[in-house]
Parts: sequence; C-alpha cells; structure tokens
Amino acid sequence: QGPLVESGGGAVQSGGSLRLSCAASGYTSSSNCMGWFRQAPGREREGVAAIDSDGSTSYADSVKGRFTISRDSAKNTVYLQMNSLKPEDTAMYYCATATDRSSCGGSWNYVWRYSYWGQGTQVTVSS
Repeated sequence: QGPLVESGGGAVQSGGSLRLSCAASGYTSSSNCMGWFRQAPGREREGVAAIDSDGSTSYADSVKGRFTISRDSAKNTVYLQMNSLKPEDTAMYYCATATDRSSCGGSWNYVWRYSYWGQGTQVTVSS
C-alpha cells in the first residue's frame, strides 16, 4: 500500500451524506497540508478542500457549507464529511499531501503542490 489510502466512497441519492477517510502511513499527516481533490470523466482534477497543520481549512466554492474537512491526529487520518450531496459531486475523490508544506496557503487547490496521492475512492450521487 502507498502512504495514503482513501475509503468511504459509494453510491447515494441526492441530498444524502458520505464520509471519506484518508489514512496516512509513514509520516504524521497532521504536520502537513492535506487536501481532497476530485476528478470526473473528461474533467481536470480539482481541489475540494484542504487542512493545514494549524487546522486552518480551505474549500472550493462549490462545496462550501456542505463539505467539512477534519482530522484525527491519534489515528493519523483525514476525513471529508460530505452532506447535501448533489449529482454534480459525482467523481473519483483523491486524498493528497504536501509533505514539504505545513501551511496550505493560497495554492492549496493546485495539483502540483502535492507530493503523494491515494488511489482514489468513487462517489456517485444519483438524482
């Protein structure tokens, strides 16, 4: 397995909820910028949310008020709670870490900023 492993994806109806998990190994995720990205077929990978070592969070405008990123330092795991899901949220969701950064900053949603990526977990939302 790689340093990041996502889980928790699935198929839900519009308005439903899912909680994605990203388990880190080999390093302490709480000391790094951790991000969630998603990619739909034919679309570029886009940033969804990020959390830095101080607990500061960033969200894409499309998910603000619906998604919440958090972490459990004891479990070395980052979560993405997704509520009020919409069909447009359908995508493969990836967890990523910027091991050389403790603060995500204004470039949190840039793919090239991240060093390691998980294998992805599929989220499908039906209308």
